[in-house]
Amino acid sequence: MRPLCGRRPGRIRARHIPLLATLSVFLLLFTAASLRFPSFFSLRVFVNLLIDNAFLGVIAVGMTFVILSGGIDLSVGSVVACTGVLMARLVSVHGLNPFLVMGLVLVLGTAFGALMGVLIACCDLPPFIVTLGGMFFLRGAAQMISLESIPLKSPSLTAMASFGIPLTERVNLPFVALVFLGVAAAATWVAQSTAFGRNVYAIGGGESSAAMMGLPVRSCKVQVYALSGFFAALGGILYSLYTFSGYALAGIGLELDAIASVVIGGTLLSGGVGTLPGTIVGVLIQGVIQSFISFEGTLNSWWTKIVVGALLLLFILLQTWVVRSARFAVPTKKNPPEASQ
Repeated sequence: MRPLCGRRPGRIRARHIPLLATLSVFLLLFTAASLRFPSFFSLRVFVNLLIDNAFLGVIAVGMTFVILSGGIDLSVGSVVACTGVLMARLVSVHGLNPFLVMGLVLVLGTAFGALMGVLIACCDLPPFIVTLGGMFFLRGAAQMISLESIPLKSPSLTAMASFGIPLTERVNLPFVALVFLGVAAAATWVAQSTAFGRNVYAIGGGESSAAMMGLPVRSCKVQVYALSGFFAALGGILYSLYTFSGYALAGIGLELDAIASVVIGGTLLSGGVGTLPGTIVGVLIQGVIQSFISFEGTLNSWWTKIVVGALLLLFILLQTWVVRSARFAVPTKKNPPEASQ
């Protein structure tokens, strides 16, 4: 059911090759940037990586669970846009309590994800089509709320965004980065140490086999998409705190960045194999590329997409090789000798 998750030493090593490759790429890029720009190698730059990519990291965590289960979610970018513009309108225009509004958008995001999960799990509809429809629906809903960018005005949210844990005299770990790290730690524990996490891996490794084992396939898939909707809404909140605005066109292409982070992090697109730490490193790889381009100053920002695309193709080829190697490494049982006639 999960060909790369057995207990044989060779197969365990094969499973960890994508994660080790992801870590190697991150260290190589960070070292190259530090050699090119000595000021790049600093705690402030690393903290800025967490700040600038906190919303993407939270969304990629939810996307990891979806891909591990063998699915896909194309609606997360639209969830971010709808969350931000709805939150800004309710807080800045209608004057509602910001914490009540944040709870509301989290509930709505979770409910929308669960609805898509029901359509996928109970109606046997393709995840690509269902989440694509969700993407168009929420993008249109966001534009109906407001076509203009709405500034987020709230002293409470300003104080929340300004909160941070001091690391040095000049460097603080702010609220958005703390949320990112907390989500990453909690999601890693859920994936590795809970029955839900084991079920997700089992379903991604083989849905029919998981059903034959008596696992709750349908309910688990609904929970996976509900979790993705929750993390997408939380990412929308972090994006609003990062930009202090809500905009209906925000997050265009963000779902592709999240998928790229998951794949670069070593998760198989077919499901069943992957780790949350790998996804986090995949997010940071994109952050290092963007920061390097900013430090260079003469390169077009589209170079980020070019490099990420090249890395994506490289890791897909690596995953294909690992899967084939693992399959050939599995010893087959010899047929018992035929009884003599």
